[in-house]
Amino acid sequence: VQLVESGGGLVQAGASLRLSCAASGRTFSSYAMGWFRQAPGKEREFVAAISRLGGNTIYADSVKGRFTISRANAKNTVYLQMNSLKAEDTFVYSCAAGTSAGVGKNPEWYDYWGQGTQVTVSS
Repeated sequence: VQLVESGGGLVQAGASLRLSCAASGRTFSSYAMGWFRQAPGKEREFVAAISRLGGNTIYADSVKGRFTISRANAKNTVYLQMNSLKAEDTFVYSCAAGTSAGVGKNPEWYDYWGQGTQVTVSS
């Protein structure tokens, strides 16, 4: 499966952005999906994940209550709604697809990755 992110950009603190991740192929509902973020020279950081049919979601503590992950299987797309953005949310955000059941926080749990989209929040 190929994953392509979009929706990043430069915003001021307190603003909102919605990231999208479009997947190729016909079996999108077979994949649990996750969002991760990474700064240059730093390790990838878990943000949120959603199960195959959307019934289970998990979040990093740093984004809980501000970010929402959702998916539209008919559109082969997963979203990350980001509200109340802070300067410390500035990262490259990437989506990932995993074939295992459930949801995972560990990058090794995922099998496919997108190239990422830059989110920059100015204070």
